[in-house]
Amino acid sequence: MLDGFKKFILRGNVVDMAVGVVVGAAFGSVVTELTKAFLTPLIALVVGKPDYSNLKFTVRTTMFPIGDFINAVISFVLIAAAVYFFVVVPVNWLIARMHKDEPAPAATTKKCSECLSEIPIAARRCAHCAQPQTVGVAA
Repeated sequence: MLDGFKKFILRGNVVDMAVGVVVGAAFGSVVTELTKAFLTPLIALVVGKPDYSNLKFTVRTTMFPIGDFINAVISFVLIAAAVYFFVVVPVNWLIARMHKDEPAPAATTKKCSECLSEIPIAARRCAHCAQPQTVGVAA
């Protein structure tokens, strides 16, 4: 029983997931601090009010503290923008740059000369319209 547990723990994907969770938590705190220290004051320069937690409205005798919700929405949008522009865009750029020199895969289908359906290159007749085809020629 312990041998199976040991194999499970030492599998690559479990360790990778644990590392990802730890790095993700650390990155979350970095993005939160970036939002508090830079992006929220930047909004305060434009809008004039950095903290909306005191905003409330009352209907009859019930008070609705909408300011905390507004703060949460602004924080979410700022964190999502920071993650997108500082993580997603650079990683996509790096991945595209790494895969730039890979050759395109060889074609496995061709278009039927009659109905323009996709058919295998080795097909002698179209499966859709039954027209005879030239074997092995990609259109």
